[in-house]
Amino acid sequence: MPIYMDRHDVSETVTAENVAQLHQADLKIQDKFKCRGLTYWFDENRKTAFCLVEAPNKAAIKEMHDFAHGDVPHRIIEVDDSIVESFLGRIEDPVKAQKTELNIINDPAFRIIMVVRFKDFSINNSLFEKENQALVKINNDIQKIILKLKGRIVKQNSKDFLISFTSVTNAVLVALEIQSKFERDLKKSVTFNLKIVLGGGVPVAEKEGLFEDTIEMVDAMCKFMKGQIIITNEVKDLYESENLNKSIDVKFFNVLMASDEKFLINLMNCIEKNWNKTDLKANDFCKQLGHSKSRLYRKMMFLTGKSPNTFIKEYRLNMALKLLNEKFDNISEIAFKTGFNSPTYFSKCFKETFGILPSNYTKEAINKA
Repeated sequence: MPIYMDRHDVSETVTAENVAQLHQADLKIQDKFKCRGLTYWFDENRKTAFCLVEAPNKAAIKEMHDFAHGDVPHRIIEVDDSIVESFLGRIEDPVKAQKTELNIINDPAFRIIMVVRFKDFSINNSLFEKENQALVKINNDIQKIILKLKGRIVKQNSKDFLISFTSVTNAVLVALEIQSKFERDLKKSVTFNLKIVLGGGVPVAEKEGLFEDTIEMVDAMCKFMKGQIIITNEVKDLYESENLNKSIDVKFFNVLMASDEKFLINLMNCIEKNWNKTDLKANDFCKQLGHSKSRLYRKMMFLTGKSPNTFIKEYRLNMALKLLNEKFDNISEIAFKTGFNSPTYFSKCFKETFGILPSNYTKEAINKA
């Protein structure tokens, strides 16, 4: 049977004991609805509870909760048990909780989500080959750093890590240690730069996937914001609260204010929907993001370090690079596909950004193959 996670938004008066009682009530009648309650999480501060249930469908879960105690979930999503375990560390009750009669579990589902990404901003193959071994070593060291500070690696490849932390302090320490390791081992790198992004969230929000809302935010921060270590304002506040108001050092962190989070998500959605339109201009961003031209310019320079026109051009060039690597289209076709009005102008911009003409890059790739 499929596995689902549901979300209950509870009142301020609800306690961990109340939630444990509700969970026990579910377990007593679950067979009647062909369900199996696996475990739950309760966040005392945010007043949210999450149940992990094996069930024939979402309706069966609602009916079980309604019959047991009347607290019907506000949202239910289907999940993969291995992904749940990667993010949250378990798919059943903790051993200590299993030994208690009421089974009170003191574990909020809120997690700090970290993305570590190495961006290959040079496309010179010979340079990449020289430094690839160093990158492999750093990846191995990063894994050790993450595990040492109790992070959970959800996904990884040679240039990307997606990591979950229970402790915001551990997450910040990991970010600083990875940055230090990168600076020592790849200080003279001309091939890679490093982005580390931290955001916090719960497993079930508006999107369909587990932690998808938080992942979308940290991905947008990683793609578009300037800085090497970038954190949300919520992460900053949690860290300072957890460390007796010890301030985050702004020399090492770029902080995304809560007021700018929606802007960044809207910016990502706007560029991803419109980047290949040849008539896309900065004024279109103004209309879709609800900002005047001057205010949009200031905000984008502050967050991304790029003007709207430069932002559009560089996004298109990176998409063009992906298409060149796929080798399905010729250079002229790629130029038009990525929103450039002429192949000549495309080639000029490509060389200015990557230091090589697209035709020469294609030849190098062919020779290497």
